[in-house]
Parts: sequence; C-alpha cells; structure tokens
Amino acid sequence: MDTTATALDAYELSTDPARLDRARIHHWLSTDAYWAIGRSRDKQDRAIDGSLNFGAYETATGELVAYARVVTDHATFAWLCDVYVDRSARGQGLGTALVEAVRDHFAPLGIKRIVLATEDAHGVYEKIGFQALAAPEHWMALPFPQPDGPPPSRPTGE
Repeated sequence: MDTTATALDAYELSTDPARLDRARIHHWLSTDAYWAIGRSRDKQDRAIDGSLNFGAYETATGELVAYARVVTDHATFAWLCDVYVDRSARGQGLGTALVEAVRDHFAPLGIKRIVLATEDAHGVYEKIGFQALAAPEHWMALPFPQPDGPPPSRPTGE
C-alpha cells in the first residue's frame, strides 16, 4: 500500500508512523475501548513501535480520527487489533474503510489470514470478509499474569 490513500471524501488513510497522535490514541484506547481500559502510555507506545499502524485523518485539518494496529511479520502472520474510530467520526463508514485498507495492504503479501478478536463487532468485520475460525480448537493462547490481577480465563481481544 502506498503510505496514503483516499478513504471516503473527507479522510486520508496513512501508515506513516510520524503522523500518529500517540497521546490521542492512548486516550481513546485507555479510556473508551473495553479491551484496553487502563492501558499505560508506555505499553501503548511499545505496541505502536512494534506494529504496523494505520491512521485515518481528516483531509481538511489533518486530525487523526481513527486508528488500527497490525502485529505482523509482513510474510506469514497478521493480527488486527486496537481498531478505534473517534466518537465524532462514527457512522460514516470510516471504520469499514480503515479495515478494508488493512485487508488490501496485506492481500498481495501472501499472508494466509488476518486474525482479530472482538466481543461485539462481528457483523462489521463479516462485511469485509472476516469469518469465524474454521478450526478454533487448533488455536491456543498462553496467558500471563498481569500486574492488576490474574490472567483472563479466556484470552480477550487485546
């Protein structure tokens, strides 16, 4: 994917890490995203640094209005996470356009699948082509104790 592409009429998508508003991303996720409530700024910055990040920016102002992060090796694995659209920009198809941009970025790389976890947005992702795992019994997770309590009994979307 070129680092910028038009998304809808009023937004621009970019993978340029220099454009990210890290403070805003941290605020969104740590205060309003069920999977990341209370996440520290340091942890969020480390997550950004170790990932491919997609931002959606208002064309008129350059302001970041949506974000998605992908943990990937660009060859065999991609995990889509931390998808967030600012409340003021919701309902315009921006989240769908952002996830389609992620899909389109990885499609030519030969990655077998992009995975994600969600508690409440299955319908949104299904419109883009995501499906339930064909063999969830093949997947496993190794949860680690967290400073704020024991690991979840089942892995969450974080």
